[in-house]
Amino acid sequence: MSLESTLDDEDTFKILIATDVHLGYLEKDAIRGSDSYNTLNEILKCAKSNQVDFILLGGDLFHENKPSRRCLHNCITMLRQFCMGESPIHFNILSDQTINFNTTQFPWVNYQDENLNISIPVFSIHGNHDDPTGAEGLCALDLLSASGLVNHFGHSQSVERIEISPILMQKGSTKLALYGLGSIPDERLYRMFVNNQVTMLRPREDQDEWFNLFTIHQNRSKHGPTNYIPEQFLDDFLDLVVWGHEHECLIAPTRNEQQLFYVTQPGSSVATSLSPGEATKKHIGLLRVKGRKMNLQKIPLKTVRQFFIQDVVLADYEDLFTPDTPQVMKKVEDLCYAKVVEMLEEAERDRLGCPLTPEKPLIRLRVDYSGGFEAFNTSRFSQKFVDRVANPKDIIHFLRRREQKEGIKDEVTVDYGKVLKTTAVEGLRVEDLVKKYFEATEQTVQLSLLTEQGMGKAIQEFVDKDEKDAIQELITYQLEKTQRHLQARGVTTEQDIDAEVKRFRDSKKNTTEEENEIREAINRAKAHRLERGDDANISNEFADVTMDSDEESAPFPPPTRGRGRGGRGRGGRGRGRGAATSEPKPAGRGRSQKSSATTQSRSIMQAFQAPSQRSSRTKATTSYAADELTIDDSDEDISVMKAARPPSRAAPPSSSSFTKYNSQSQSQSSRGVAFDDSDDDDEEDNPFKGPSHRSRR
Repeated sequence: MSLESTLDDEDTFKILIATDVHLGYLEKDAIRGSDSYNTLNEILKCAKSNQVDFILLGGDLFHENKPSRRCLHNCITMLRQFCMGESPIHFNILSDQTINFNTTQFPWVNYQDENLNISIPVFSIHGNHDDPTGAEGLCALDLLSASGLVNHFGHSQSVERIEISPILMQKGSTKLALYGLGSIPDERLYRMFVNNQVTMLRPREDQDEWFNLFTIHQNRSKHGPTNYIPEQFLDDFLDLVVWGHEHECLIAPTRNEQQLFYVTQPGSSVATSLSPGEATKKHIGLLRVKGRKMNLQKIPLKTVRQFFIQDVVLADYEDLFTPDTPQVMKKVEDLCYAKVVEMLEEAERDRLGCPLTPEKPLIRLRVDYSGGFEAFNTSRFSQKFVDRVANPKDIIHFLRRREQKEGIKDEVTVDYGKVLKTTAVEGLRVEDLVKKYFEATEQTVQLSLLTEQGMGKAIQEFVDKDEKDAIQELITYQLEKTQRHLQARGVTTEQDIDAEVKRFRDSKKNTTEEENEIREAINRAKAHRLERGDDANISNEFADVTMDSDEESAPFPPPTRGRGRGGRGRGGRGRGRGAATSEPKPAGRGRSQKSSATTQSRSIMQAFQAPSQRSSRTKATTSYAADELTIDDSDEDISVMKAARPPSRAAPPSSSSFTKYNSQSQSQSSRGVAFDDSDDDDEEDNPFKGPSHRSRR
């Protein structure tokens, strides 16, 4: 009896995992137009043949924010064909579904709807391609959710704080907590993690009996200082993280040695770019969960179009030609022709015995012609393969090596590795930059009236939310309060004024009074903006959630900054200028004027003295009990998947039966996660065989 058939019992969850389907990609292309539809058909057919409990999609089901009628029609047709039927559902939802599915007027899982007959539920978060846009914050998944075909979860409706409430499921004795977070601009989510504005809720009872599965759709690889989400930001009580958005297929789970959870990256099911990451063979995953143990089976996709890519550096072929060789361009073209033919022959060999694989492969040859070579006519070259490849127009891609520029001055370098601590959730923030600036500057430009924290918060409001009056209102508010304090103390001389202002400022640092003053100043700035009617950019809480979409945001003015990296899309906010240097307040609100003849004397607004160092943020060290991780990769020892049946729950937990979990301060009792990645093709170099017990300290 096989391992899989033995594990499929009444206590085992069977979950089909896929991400980045990109339905509708190049649907108007004569050759590649049906690729994404064929692959989704294969994925759903695989789910039905394996009799899975549900399908979990990690975002970007659709390639376009507004899918075409053909795209929606094909998607609905396939979901109805494979996910509706008479097969019973063997698991129950225990959590408050009005919180889990808060984007629909039917806030319950689709298989519990008496008007629908669902055999395979589909749970999906949104990605950056099919993200919510418009005043209502709707996306294409909401259409499928309203029609009862997909359960859309993980949609955060707040840009100030995120609370991720899990979908609590139970099948037999196995309890599964499914967490999800739809795509959010990476820079903003990075700051929210740093500022402890992301909270993952946990059941108050029996926390150690739940298998915690998290689905996220963000940059995993680092594209900039804050344009990604480090794995260390995620809470360490998680057992497995399904990472979407990255298209390279790295589905074999890897262990994060700091947080002690596993991460699987299924990758895309269709190649949307001719890059090396897309050339990896595409897979989906069949995840089995029993108790606190899991097993992930890789399933190769057979309908994915083949993709081969090679790099050629012309400077490496000095024995064949140089830039001064006669007819060198003809020889370079012959070399490229031989390389393309070689990849076509390899594709033909791999396609033998796979009738579902499309006949014409994708071919990309990247030619580095640095060193004095010239590019030949790629259009004429492509005509030789027009009947043999699926992308005849872009087979050849010429590129030059970038030369290292030396002697660049006035360039600020920041060691971000030192900024991001491993023991706590920290990163580069606006207030950190403000603090570093004033620590490095000379005494003549130090803050005297404001604290670094107050200035940092005001600048953060200006940068993140375009609150143009935040800095000015904070200065005005602090000036008024300082003047009242000086009048109450009866201070008259300039030296006494400066000393008293500094004492008054230092007495409020890192206190509740300081936070209240900052909040009051920001509220004043918002009130001024509302009075002017200048809130089109930030009044709608969904305006800043739009990413790479074609949505015409009519209610919002266009952003003032250019588009970012193509893969992530646009930000929804504009970056205004110069609110911090706006016109001064009318006379009469400040104190009496002073003579400017004295060169060393300065007024309150001008006298910046060295502030005392702001106390660093409290860092709570993470304490752990003995946490054993049992890795099982044997087909014989089936007993590792067995777990004692916990006592049955008398009633489903209510929405209030959650505890907030923050990675800054956490304590965790023992847990065990057994991982089995048995694969016939990769049995010898399986990275998960090793010691069966590891203690966590």
